[in-house]
Amino acid sequence: MTATNINKLTALQVKKASKTGRYSDGNCLYLYVDDNASKRWVLRLVVRGKRRDMGLGSAALVSLEEARDLARKYRRIAREGGDPFEDRKISKGNTVTFELAAISVHELNAPTWKNKKHADQWLSSLQLHVFPIIGTRLVSEITPADVLSVLSPIWVEKADTAKKIRQRLRMVVKWAKAQGYFRGDDPVEIAEQALPKVKASGAHFKAVSYDDLPSIIKKLQASQISLPTRLALEFLILTACRTTEVLDSHWSEVDLDKKLWAIPAYRMKSGKSHEVPLTDQMLGVLDKAELLNIDNGLIFPSGINGRPLSNNTLRQALQKRLRVDATVHGMRSAFKDWAAETTSFANEVSEMALGHAIPNKVEAAYRRGNLLTKRRQLMDEWSHFLSGEDAKIIGMQIKRVKS
Repeated sequence: MTATNINKLTALQVKKASKTGRYSDGNCLYLYVDDNASKRWVLRLVVRGKRRDMGLGSAALVSLEEARDLARKYRRIAREGGDPFEDRKISKGNTVTFELAAISVHELNAPTWKNKKHADQWLSSLQLHVFPIIGTRLVSEITPADVLSVLSPIWVEKADTAKKIRQRLRMVVKWAKAQGYFRGDDPVEIAEQALPKVKASGAHFKAVSYDDLPSIIKKLQASQISLPTRLALEFLILTACRTTEVLDSHWSEVDLDKKLWAIPAYRMKSGKSHEVPLTDQMLGVLDKAELLNIDNGLIFPSGINGRPLSNNTLRQALQKRLRVDATVHGMRSAFKDWAAETTSFANEVSEMALGHAIPNKVEAAYRRGNLLTKRRQLMDEWSHFLSGEDAKIIGMQIKRVKS
């Protein structure tokens, strides 16, 4: 059978066709049999004055009738002055979810980014903040309302993270537009107009980025801030504990042999006692704090009538002396972002490390497992990150690599 044969193919002929060559079904629809005996449909079209061939898929997957239906559809589009190839891209976009689009963008750009850490953070931030909300939405149908549903919960509380997420959303939308999967105005740009302006001064401070914390720690250690304040602030960052939990801490709560700090229930916001596994870096701070030891047992005394340091003292040290535009409480948010975006620990592990209440069933399950071991591993990684080291945990061993 030759390409000029005007007789329609039959399903049986398609099935039996085995000789390499081109078989015509008429109206410029062809069945190609390749050297490896695979069969595929090709439609020849004239699109805006140019002849082009469009593949319609494997004959093993696309039946003769389906190929004819597709051929009729695309011939009509071309006849009306449209572009069948562009139309097919849009149709394909109707099967591509936002998550799949984001993964494609990540795979495309990751080799060009300076380091693997940034590439990992790029995707993990979307896995945490975006995919649970709009990951299954078709990328062709993403709206400003979808973008708002992602950004609104973190826009003020986690401004630094929100800005990164916004930029990554925009990258995905631009890719979808370039692929022909998305048409219309940028939904990220529209959504941003509906978000409040985040003040960078006054009572509202920008959330600190965890990437800035190693340099903040070094600056703190080299500062002329009083020893009790300096040690208390460093201990707070290392433990990711609340300000009052650190400032009211007593030596009686610390077990140096077990490397544990047990905060009693009455001092915890959750009303439950909380154990903090002490890393080498934390123990180093406590070793220096022993020089401050006074009769009332406070770890970080103010030196004024046996009272603990005040919240305002730490705030002044961070914002005025170190010139960090963030709240002391923001150190906890930075820890949470770091744990979510750069580690593989389950969300519940970092939540419990922060002393947050989690569902009893989840907590019970983690307690049956080795919860304290997991938390100790997490805090070890955090301490090494803050000291400018990368810590990779393999089993029960920690490999440290200076950055």
